[in-house]
Amino acid sequence: MKVLVATDAWQPQVNGVVRTLNSLARAASKLGVEIEFLSPEGFPSFPVPTYPGLRLALPAPRRIAERIEAARPDAIHIATEGPMGFAARAYCRKRGRPFTTSYTTRFPEYISVRSPIPQDWIYGALRWFHSAATVTMVATPSLMTELGQRGFANLGMWTRGVDVDLFRPDCAIDLGFPRPIFMTVGRVAVEKNLEAFLSLDLPGSKVVIGGGPQEAILKRSFPDAKFLGPLDNGILAAHLAAADVFVFPSRTDTFGIVQLEALASGVPIAAFPVTGPKDVVGDNPIGVLHEDLHRACTEALLISRDACRKFALDYSWENSARQFIGHVRKVTSGGGSHEFEMAMTATESAAG
Repeated sequence: MKVLVATDAWQPQVNGVVRTLNSLARAASKLGVEIEFLSPEGFPSFPVPTYPGLRLALPAPRRIAERIEAARPDAIHIATEGPMGFAARAYCRKRGRPFTTSYTTRFPEYISVRSPIPQDWIYGALRWFHSAATVTMVATPSLMTELGQRGFANLGMWTRGVDVDLFRPDCAIDLGFPRPIFMTVGRVAVEKNLEAFLSLDLPGSKVVIGGGPQEAILKRSFPDAKFLGPLDNGILAAHLAAADVFVFPSRTDTFGIVQLEALASGVPIAAFPVTGPKDVVGDNPIGVLHEDLHRACTEALLISRDACRKFALDYSWENSARQFIGHVRKVTSGGGSHEFEMAMTATESAAG
């Protein structure tokens, strides 16, 4: 079976959506499913003023049709609600072809911190966008409940995974910073709420890994914090394992894959009790969720690193891929279902 995934988020961007899609493709191939991407590559693009370094594609409908038809996919999945997503949606609607979507980014919340557009208007547009999908995949139970309350329909669960061979405790390096080390990883932008972390009076060191539009102003405002910029996966894993606590101050993420990466590295989580942290950490003894982020950070220092690692071992990208493929099978055209059933049977037999 071949699945074509339309996405606006793509390399060289470094974010959770891009990492999820690349991990999905690798895991799905082990199940006999090919994932191909309809990405912004090859299309004209324009810069996004509120996201320095980010460009959005300008896909012509004819070119979109040509690329989809050349791929000859058994199923089409739309991963983002940007120009590429809208173009793929229009193609499918025009031809009466069913498709699936995923809700991966809290656009209403992201946009509301940058503009006066009411969140309800944006949720209305997103509800319209996803209403045509056979299944809209979401990463967590709490997000599924929230979207259901907002009128979204045909929701299905698609959890995330972590590469436990890459992210592990024994790859830690000596950063040479005073301990304890409180670290956060992600885009340095206003919606990540980094000031809530950087303004805390904590012992040791505060470390930020990642780049983005707020980096310069935060460096000036918090000169004692260590800003290391974006790091590739292998280097990131070594830095992440060196932390004592992973701080996740965002209140707007739908999941936050980096939380699983931290846990796989043996690093406990400190976060607010919101969607994402609540679904990953919950009541498990692997982190502290509290509206007092300072308290969460200091109490997380007492958590067992072995417990964090053990928890992360239960999450795999292969299981995530099984969920995804199970949903896209509902819109397959051709014999992909039989191939998938054979791959699943073989995988389950080998497992036990």
